[in-house]
Order: sequence, then structure tokens, then C-alpha cells
Amino acid sequence: MIYFDNAATTFKKPKEVTDAINYALVSYTNSGRGAYKAALDSGRMVYEARVKLASFFGACDPSRVIFTSNATEALNITLFGLFHTGDHVISTVTEHNSVLRPLYKLESTKGVGLDFVGIDECGRLKYDEFEKYIRSDTKAIVINHISNVSGEIADIEYVGKIAKKHNLYLIVDASQSAGSINIDMNKTGIDILCFTGHKSLFGPGGTGGIVINSDIMLDTFKVGGSGVQSFNKNQPSEYPTRLEAGTLNIMGIAGLSAGIDFINKTGKANIHKKEMQLVKRFYNGIKDIDGIRFYFDKESLENEPENIRHGSIVSFNLKKIPSADLADCLGEDYDIAIRAGAHCAPLIHKAFHTEKEGIARFSFSYFNTEEEVDETIKAIKEISLNYR
Repeated sequence: MIYFDNAATTFKKPKEVTDAINYALVSYTNSGRGAYKAALDSGRMVYEARVKLASFFGACDPSRVIFTSNATEALNITLFGLFHTGDHVISTVTEHNSVLRPLYKLESTKGVGLDFVGIDECGRLKYDEFEKYIRSDTKAIVINHISNVSGEIADIEYVGKIAKKHNLYLIVDASQSAGSINIDMNKTGIDILCFTGHKSLFGPGGTGGIVINSDIMLDTFKVGGSGVQSFNKNQPSEYPTRLEAGTLNIMGIAGLSAGIDFINKTGKANIHKKEMQLVKRFYNGIKDIDGIRFYFDKESLENEPENIRHGSIVSFNLKKIPSADLADCLGEDYDIAIRAGAHCAPLIHKAFHTEKEGIARFSFSYFNTEEEVDETIKAIKEISLNYR
């Protein structure tokens, strides 16, 4: 199978990741629940993973790296733990339902006010709208770093300056960017970063987290076993225990930690360059197909791969072929896996006017090859000629 659905999850993982998971299965037990070697080794591994992630994202305090099961849980903990009645939130139409649905629930249950910054025809954010939407009760900006539909990268540093100017929190959904491009929370002014482990961080499913880089104290999302303060009727107030009730995913965290090691060893810049080489090769191979419509800023791909500012996503539709049919043809006739449809991001599809037909999304990974790209280009051209 040729796999180009890496924006959903990376299919091929570094050997270091599977080795770390296997080692954890036979060597570690429950972190923070005992004073014997396997428990202590597990606790040290978890702490080292927090330190790696804090450094990886340019944050200050490893104790404010909170492990979750995925980005959706991280975003739910953050949004429900921060916003209350009387607050106003600015977000964007590029958001995934992992942001939209919590915000809509906060709107309906707590009266939280919402405004969404729009995009232009290429999927670029209308940055002038951020300050237009700021009100006296605005508490935060919640923004998707890389769109999982278009691959457009938001200018977080610019938005961070707006947030700081108006004393707002900046919350970033880094589901698509964590691991694929450099993120420096201190430099960009990010207060809370939510990430998932199973995409560009090359970790296993069931991993993710929150990185808090300010004095925010989020409300507890769940309470229960903590391994400490057992006679306290309340969940301990300190991070990370404040938000980590119950047993951690030790094997998953071990794999995620190994994924970080692989990225650090390989280099984020080298990973991004390889992915942009594939993106550019793919785009150049299909751009002249009759009736093709792309959903991103094509001019960004004119740069050399190392200077391209784009996610590893190419999204398009062919005039006569519904996106679902294209995905089915590629899967059934060529064993090529892609994603078609709405991608859990309804507002950006409304902005692109693709609610009915969806969009065909091809997403690339460091482990994809030029040969796979060339085979896929050939397949798309054959389908476009033969489709009836």
C-alpha cells in the first residue's frame, strides 16, 4: 500500500519507536505507584519525556507538560478548564471539530461568546480580523497552527503579538505541526499548546498532551487516583497531577519519547525539507490536469523545498470526479490510501464552498518516497482520463 493519509496518522514509524514500546511492555510498570525498580524506572522515563517535550516546544517547565490520550482530549481539558460564563473567544474557520465542538458546547451551556476569523480563496487567514473581533470580555485566541484541510500554516508569531498586546491567552492546536515544523512557545507567546503523538511526532496512537507555558491554572477535567495525597478529598492542585488522574499510558509515552529522539536526531529542518520535496514533486506532476482546483496558496510552492512554508498536505478536487470517487478508485484499483470528505473541519469547507463534494487530501510523511509520489501522479492521470 502507498499511504498518503499521514495527516490522519503516520502509518510508518521509526524502528526506535516500536523498540521503545516493546521495551516498556516488559520493563516498566505503573509510574508513581511504587518504590520498586520497575515503578521507579517508569517514573524516570515519564519525567524524561516531559523534559524532552518542554525543550522540544520551547517551554519553561516540564511539570506543566500534561499527558493525554490525544489532541482531542487535550483541547477538551484546556477549553472546558479555561472558559466560563461571561468569556469571549476568538478562533478561526480552519479549526477541527476538536476545537469547534467544545466551543459550541461552551456557547450553548455557559453563554461563551464566539467569533471566527475567516480565510481568503487560498485558505490564508484574514489576519486583520483578529483585532476587529476583540472585545472587553475576550479572554483568548484559539488557533489551528496548520490546517488539516489546506496545509496552510498560520502566522502564530504575528497572532501571538496581538494576543500579548491585548492581554489575551494564546491557545494553539498543534495537531498537524508538532514534529513537522519548529515551535518555540517562548518566542511566539503561546500560553497553551495542545498536541497529538501519533502524527508527525511518530508516536503511537493514544498519546498526546498539553504544554502550559504561563501561570494558567486549568480546572480539573477528571479526578481520581494520583499516587500522592491519597487522603486528600480533592485532586492534588499541582501540575501535572492536577490534570492526570488515573494510570498513564506508559507504553505510549515511551514510544512518544522515542519519536522525539528520532526527530531530534534527524532534524526538524531535514524532515520538513524532505516532506516539501515530496509535496512539490506531487504538485508539479498534477497541476496541469484539466479541471483541477487546489485549496491552498500555490505560490508558496515556488520556493526551494527548505524555504517552503506549508504543511505536508496537498488538497484538490477534479472537476468531473467527486473526491470520494477519486479516493475509492485510488484505493481499490491502485492500493493508494488518501482521505476524502470533510476532514472534521466544517467551517473551512463552508468557506471553500465544498460542503457537498468534500476535498481530496494527500498528506505526506518523511518515510514516503519519490517513487510513491510518481506512481500516484500516474494513477491520478489515468483516473482523470478514464472516469465516466
